[in-house]
Amino acid sequence: MDDMIKIITQNRKARHDYTVLETLEAGIALHGTEVKSLRSGNANLKDCYAKVVGGEVLLYNFHISSYDKGGYSNHDPLRVKKLLLHRKEIRKLTGRVEEKGLTLVALKAYFKRGKAKVELALARGKKLYDRREDLAKRDVQREMERATRRRR
Repeated sequence: MDDMIKIITQNRKARHDYTVLETLEAGIALHGTEVKSLRSGNANLKDCYAKVVGGEVLLYNFHISSYDKGGYSNHDPLRVKKLLLHRKEIRKLTGRVEEKGLTLVALKAYFKRGKAKVELALARGKKLYDRREDLAKRDVQREMERATRRRR
């Protein structure tokens, strides 16, 4: 169990709203009370995205609730967090994000070997008809599964 992963939170709506082209893992630079709050599962990735700003990748709208035993040293819940990536990865992302319609979206946050990580997705926004198409495909797939179960 060397690669033990404990998922904190997932952005389920991201796969509904975006077409995921590529994923990558990034560390998060956090304050002490943020880590304690994450360990207790108080986080939300809804509307969370990343931007490349001045050679750094920053994570916006990652809500980590205040730590209830934090006192005066508590953090701002919506503080902009710096993501820890290699320069080569940042350069690659910069080139890809500048393409038309691509964004960096956070899919899930988790602990891996005791370190807080976030799974980023290079994604393209779906149009309304794309979402409807995906729902129709899912319904057809469900119907096929039901039919095969009935035959058995």
